Amino acid sequence: MNIIVCLDDKNGMLFNKRRQSSDIRLIDRIKKITQGATLLMNSYSAKQFSENLIIDENFLNIAKAGEFCFVENCDIKDYKEKIEKIIIYRWNRVYPADMHFQKEILEGFRLASTYEFEGNSHEKITEEIYAI
Repeated sequence: MNIIVCLDDKNGMLFNKRRQSSDIRLIDRIKKITQGATLLMNSYSAKQFSENLIIDENFLNIAKAGEFCFVENCDIKDYKEKIEKIIIYRWNRVYPADMHFQKEILEGFRLASTYEFEGNSHEKITEEIYAI
């Protein structure tokens, strides 16, 4: 499976059980890179998307090879062996956070590419793709 996650500069994901930020151009980018593929997420994240989704609270368990999982409020460390690629979108800001992405998950992965684009509410969003 391929993981998609949004992080601040300190790897923050959530604050008080809420996403730190969202951006319509980022959602458009995710739709573009997952076009023609399955995109899985839980009901919390589904509010941001409108099409080609599998919404299941157990999405990380049912994800198959090559499928994309958009992760906002889940710990993925127990799924590391299933992960083929990790796509990180960095907000290039620091937000309050009480849930963080664990850097150890990237061990064994290499940075394959980076891409920067202007968001709607963010001057710069950085896409980092990590592969095995």
